[in-house]
Amino acid sequence: MTEGEAIAAEAPAALRPVAGVMGWPVAHSRSPRLHGHWLARYGIDGAYVPMAVPPPGVAKALRALPQFGFRGCNVTVPHKEAALAAMDEVDTAAKRIGAVNTVVVGPDGMLSGSNTDGFGFLENLRAAGGPPPGAGPAAVIGAGGSARAVVAALVDAGCPEIRLANRTSARAEEVAASIGGPVTVVAWSERVAMLDGAALLANTTTLGMAGQTPLDLPLDALPVEATVTDLVYVPLETPLLAAARARGNRAVDGLGMLLHQARPGFEAWFGVAPQVDEALRAAVLADD
Repeated sequence: MTEGEAIAAEAPAALRPVAGVMGWPVAHSRSPRLHGHWLARYGIDGAYVPMAVPPPGVAKALRALPQFGFRGCNVTVPHKEAALAAMDEVDTAAKRIGAVNTVVVGPDGMLSGSNTDGFGFLENLRAAGGPPPGAGPAAVIGAGGSARAVVAALVDAGCPEIRLANRTSARAEEVAASIGGPVTVVAWSERVAMLDGAALLANTTTLGMAGQTPLDLPLDALPVEATVTDLVYVPLETPLLAAARARGNRAVDGLGMLLHQARPGFEAWFGVAPQVDEALRAAVLADD
């Protein structure tokens, strides 16, 4: 029995709500700190625990959530795609993206999967005061799971044009084909030119993350009115955001996406619609 299962077994869900985050590894996850802050802030006698589950056991672990009294869990790498197949029902966003990041256990033990990454992305931009997604073209860098969530969210929000560039164009073509909508794949060699006239630039890759090389993307063609966001949040100020801020663009870090994507799960598990504010940011960043 894992630590999370032991905690849940000692406190039945009817008496003490319990949720957690499932990943491999999971010790680096900031979700326990995030949800722990909300539990304390709203005076909820509940628990949110990390669950380290190796890939071969993820489906079994998810199916065991009701048995151990869990209200649900978040799912992080590398389990998001595998979790999709273990659900009893899946929402539209998760189906389109091909991954689940939030699981809710129903009263009957049924597992409902959703993907809140796109919600978190859009809410982060909204909170930063930028123009709505429908204000103009968006330029998106990357073609991984995060890119799929971002592109799907932009399509659903009415973005008139999405220019997608990835070092491997075939992967970008796959994203465009599966998500649909006004998505145009741009060759990696044309990534600088695609910024011309864009209202939003989003980096969904790990380029610029601590320990990674910076994203090679001069911003000369980008309008100064455009918003630039980087899904990386370690460091908060990536080279891309620093360059954007220096030339007068609105720069939005990736931490807000992490915080906002957590809101729907917390409300489903603990019955309170939580708020994202500076106190939460400070708590999640503490000791970094």
